[in-house]
Amino acid sequence: MSSSSSVDSRSYRAARQARAALSRASRRAVMAAAVALGATFLMNAQALAAPAVGQPAPDFIAVDTAGKQHRLSDFAGKYVVLEWTNPGCPFVRKHYGSGNMPATQKAATDKGVVWLAINSTERAASDYLKPAALDAWMKEQSGAPTALLMDEDGVIGRAYGARTTPHIFIVDPKGTLVYAGGIDSIPSARAEDIKTATNYVSQALGEAFGGKPISAAATRPYGCAIKYKS
Repeated sequence: MSSSSSVDSRSYRAARQARAALSRASRRAVMAAAVALGATFLMNAQALAAPAVGQPAPDFIAVDTAGKQHRLSDFAGKYVVLEWTNPGCPFVRKHYGSGNMPATQKAATDKGVVWLAINSTERAASDYLKPAALDAWMKEQSGAPTALLMDEDGVIGRAYGARTTPHIFIVDPKGTLVYAGGIDSIPSARAEDIKTATNYVSQALGEAFGGKPISAAATRPYGCAIKYKS
């Protein structure tokens, strides 16, 4: 190979490496800007199909109602509950108004569980609440999640295949999805049914902490359809 060809080859490789570095920097900048603007960001681009129980839980970054950034993988080593919520849904109001959801949240977080409540309602929906209003509603209900996340673009919800409010998912300390489904066994909007229903979330966490397999790892979620951005 001539000296000129060798120089050209090195120049080509250097240019290609520079373009790759610029592309990586651009992706990081886009992600940082999206998070700063309150958007959610799915970290694993391959995790587009909703995971089944036993599969890795898709990682994501989102901001809460106070503007603080949260990343699912930051909670590695802990159990994490993901709860889809919408104050405009009568099924959500059933579990909050009765005190059932706040009590379930508190019992979990007292054990060291991270509880992330997520609102994927699009901004154009009639019952969409802005972050401050959503936060105020949660406080009025005595809700006790670790954080209340905004997912107006539906990125997280679609990644998990969340369909209803409420819809619950549990991620184990290794990042594996170990529960997906409803909060309990009676699919109604009547608060009086709570006392005779099996709370699947409390049951799953109790079994997990007791070193037992989760007996009902996949159940049918019920509630209002999530109003995703079209």
